[in-house]
Amino acid sequence: MGRHCAECENYLDGDEYSSNQWRKGDGNSRCRDCVNGYTHNEPSINGRNCAQCQNYLDDDNFSNNQWNKGDGHSRCRDCVDGYNSYECDQCNRTFNSSNELAMHRQVHRPRNVRCPVCGEQRFKSGANAVMHVESGYCSGCPGRDSARQQIFEFASRQRQMNQYMTNTPMLENGSSNGYGQVSDYPYQCRECQKSFRQLGQLMQHQDMKHGNRRMLGY
Repeated sequence: MGRHCAECENYLDGDEYSSNQWRKGDGNSRCRDCVNGYTHNEPSINGRNCAQCQNYLDDDNFSNNQWNKGDGHSRCRDCVDGYNSYECDQCNRTFNSSNELAMHRQVHRPRNVRCPVCGEQRFKSGANAVMHVESGYCSGCPGRDSARQQIFEFASRQRQMNQYMTNTPMLENGSSNGYGQVSDYPYQCRECQKSFRQLGQLMQHQDMKHGNRRMLGY
């Protein structure tokens, strides 16, 4: 449902009017842009990434209602109306965002990655194999705390992992392994600076967000 703005005379949907202006009735309501001193004919000078499709778009690609939700929460008109979709090239399923499609594509990967500890070959990625160890259920490294410590020590010895380690943890009393207690978030993405508690989480993030599937060489 919509009406013509009494000032700019554009026909606009109801969400382009405040409740106060809408109650004034047809022929008397002024749209949000006119109330705020903007004009519909002025060129767009602002923009932001759509929270759903992640495309960077000018502000005229967002309704006022969506724009007012703020950066990181606004969805563009096409996403709101259901026009943007992402299709899997293997099974033709469609998804609302590139992130959802990337997560789905994992189901099509072969289970050909072997656990570096117990040797089981049933994982679809290195991240899945490391998560298996860190869960504490790997037969070669039972116990979650012990597994987390062993994975941290292993990662600390890899030269290519230096750029992903947040800091060197404090040593425990009597520690003889040279690494000590693992900090709460010992891993960090070098691209977006996000921190992670588990190495498997960082590897999954690198795979999905940055296309890096071989952080540890497998």
